[in-house]
Amino acid sequence: MPTAIIADDERLMRDQLRMRLGQVWPELEIIGEAKNGDEAVELVDQLKPDFTFLDIRMPGKTGMEAAAVIGNKSHIVFVTAYDAYAVEAFERGAVDYVLKPPEQERLQITVDRLKTRLATPAADMNASVTAMLSQLAEKITAPKPSYLQWIQASIGQDLRMIPVEEILFFRSDEKYTCVQTERYEALIRKPVRDLAEELDPALFWQIHRATLVNVNAIEGVTRDIRGRHLVMIKGKPDKLEVSRSFLHLFKQM
Repeated sequence: MPTAIIADDERLMRDQLRMRLGQVWPELEIIGEAKNGDEAVELVDQLKPDFTFLDIRMPGKTGMEAAAVIGNKSHIVFVTAYDAYAVEAFERGAVDYVLKPPEQERLQITVDRLKTRLATPAADMNASVTAMLSQLAEKITAPKPSYLQWIQASIGQDLRMIPVEEILFFRSDEKYTCVQTERYEALIRKPVRDLAEELDPALFWQIHRATLVNVNAIEGVTRDIRGRHLVMIKGKPDKLEVSRSFLHLFKQM
């Protein structure tokens, strides 16, 4: 059976990648997990996995630094949330990668590539790939932003990691907060007042004591027959009420 280790400083991301890999490649045995690059290097030496899934940004040794040490001892697969600029570079450099959060369809493509590599020796980081990764290093290894990047939410009995930029709005009731994306609705227990302090205020505007809206999802503002201001959401029938104290946000619109 092919073997692998997973290195990521976030336990939830390790758990989710393990679960997704089990779905698309049940024959792959995950024989170890690491919380940082140093532990990943040690596990490769001890366990000699066929594949090593390395989060690019970790404390201690980064994923790139760990890959340089691992060399050709294991096939390297980078795990990254930086699809905006990293994916194109990875493709050009013929480096295998997984995007956060790992989606089954995209992960299947990576797995198909990895299966073809089982019959060949692991390639060391060649000069062109090393140079390409070095160009990305400054942005990728920059300090993590203080704002939330992911929301862990429930859909029925399942937990899902949702990138905040995919969320259209949050709306709370007495017990739960609804997390609305373009494709589905999920639930969390954190109230809007706490979310407002943890989300980037340039991306999410609080328009009501119980509502936060993604500014990129706003189609416009209208008024109903009662004189209330309502935010219209792109592609959705939802209209979100704006409290009087937050009307100043829309003076520029």
